[in-house]
Amino acid sequence: MNRDHRLKRLRFRAWHRGTKEADLLIGGFFDAHSASWNDEQIAWYEILLEEQDVDIMGWAIGSIAVPSQFDGPMMAQMKAMGYVPIAE
Repeated sequence: MNRDHRLKRLRFRAWHRGTKEADLLIGGFFDAHSASWNDEQIAWYEILLEEQDVDIMGWAIGSIAVPSQFDGPMMAQMKAMGYVPIAE
């Protein structure tokens, strides 16, 4: 699958998580950072999206310890997101 197709698929999955809060955090993170991702970072995000939303959100806000497989620079970026612009 080519890069553009992978990113398009990931964007859809990131913004259709099931709750507005998860959509904003996970989809907002994708929109803010995905343009600069390399293949390894795209693969990390694909694996991350297989996890439960409550876990991803807990890791991002720091209420749950991040498993070693997800702990690193990208999770640090997700934790550093101060807000996600909300379209009206």
